[in-house]
Amino acid sequence: MPKQKEVLPNEANRYADVMRTTLTLDDDVAAALEHLQKTRDIGLKELVNDVLRRGLRDMASPLKKRQPFRTRSVALGRVRLNIDNVAEALAIAEGESFK
Repeated sequence: MPKQKEVLPNEANRYADVMRTTLTLDDDVAAALEHLQKTRDIGLKELVNDVLRRGLRDMASPLKKRQPFRTRSVALGRVRLNIDNVAEALAIAEGESFK
């Protein structure tokens, strides 16, 4: 059974069968396309058209609203050493050899 062609809007339909172009692909994109082509056993033209259709559909849809990241605070207890004097606090924490 032959594959049915996707119906495009009227304006785009004029160019559907005649547009030809040369694309220069980044190495990672070319490798991903080659991998997909081998795993799906389809031609490059069909694969590129499918990937572009999916990408265009995803890019045209509204972005999902992201929830802001929240950091929860926790009680750590009272401060056990005086940190007004940083050198003294380091001497206590790391020993006198830190100097």
